[in-house]
Amino acid sequence: MSPATESRTIFDTPVVAPLLKRLSLGWLRVRGWQVQGALAPEAARSVVIAAPHTSNWDLPYTLMAAFALGMHIRWMGKASLFRGPAGPVMRWLGGIAVDRSRNTGLVAASAAALAQAEGALQLVVPPEGTRGRTRHWKTGFWHIAREARVPVVLAYLDYERRVCGLGPLLRPGEEVEADMVTVKAFYAPFKGLRPDLFDQS
Repeated sequence: MSPATESRTIFDTPVVAPLLKRLSLGWLRVRGWQVQGALAPEAARSVVIAAPHTSNWDLPYTLMAAFALGMHIRWMGKASLFRGPAGPVMRWLGGIAVDRSRNTGLVAASAAALAQAEGALQLVVPPEGTRGRTRHWKTGFWHIAREARVPVVLAYLDYERRVCGLGPLLRPGEEVEADMVTVKAFYAPFKGLRPDLFDQS
């Protein structure tokens, strides 16, 4: 299922969205977190890297940071999160179910949705692909952005310093390997909730 065909989410629900923005800012402030950066106008339609991704807590913090930054995100999650009664809630929170056991043409579908979106749409993709330890970052985010001709936003959660926010934009070049060097260098200083699971190889 492509991001463009999802129903209304929490980010565009009247009354609820502005209330949650205020609540998110208040909660982050009380917990000692700082929100940094801003979404550039040219990134209204973009792919957002979410890293480091090492804990289930990353999702609520990502949602709060998105509200605080005035973003309109959709995020990819494993299909098991969307089973049963939790499914509609996860979709309302902006989730898009991904079946990792099948080749579903997700890159092409996501790129088409971004390219055709009439309004703001930021697609969040964790480059590690999982919160468990992995030795290789996935490059799907790069291929989606390149095919859709949109920038990649380098977003981060640093539990050690309690800062979250948006870093620079990356315009996918000709070689994914070269761009991945840049991406990994940017994320090297950040610490996830489980630093031992964030592999920079």
